[in-house]
Amino acid sequence: MPKQVDRAARREEILTAAVRVFARQGYGGSRIEDIAREAGIAKGSVYLYFGSREEMLAAAFDGLAARSRELLAEVGRHPGGGSERLRFLVRSVMRLLAQERDLSRVLLDVWSMGVREPDWIDMAGFYRDYRAAVTAQLTAGERHGTEVADAVDPVSHATVLVGAIEGCVLQALFDPSVDLAALAEPIVSLLVPPSR
Repeated sequence: MPKQVDRAARREEILTAAVRVFARQGYGGSRIEDIAREAGIAKGSVYLYFGSREEMLAAAFDGLAARSRELLAEVGRHPGGGSERLRFLVRSVMRLLAQERDLSRVLLDVWSMGVREPDWIDMAGFYRDYRAAVTAQLTAGERHGTEVADAVDPVSHATVLVGAIEGCVLQALFDPSVDLAALAEPIVSLLVPPSR
């Protein structure tokens, strides 16, 4: 009797292999053959799940975006005021990005190749969602007595906080000795307003 294949699990295995290959060899230098070898399957089997490398990268990014949406929804359910939820958000995002190091490297590689606004990756929307989530917590903090510097509006504050996180991600990609998850606390202490 032929062995049954769990299609969803096999698709995830191929996707994981693709991200590892893209991170190691660069997106432009990777071939379907390399991905099949990494996944331990025949090249033709890859095409049963994905039609192209672009489709694989889009699926990997969609997975990251879905995990990010789940995280943002969890922030809204987290107990406490805006400041406590913002601390939770920063710590959770840093953990997620530390776990997604290979995908972060791949996205950086794609951007550096000049693919600034591919149809299948909406980075502007991704950042808008994060800035909006941070802004909402800063605004909630203002309503509940959290100190926010009068000179900094919440949208600008959110942009700087997201930029600090992204800057830490870049440093960790270039220097493996940087512990990305450990940088959550300095970001929190420097950029999250204290509760009154």
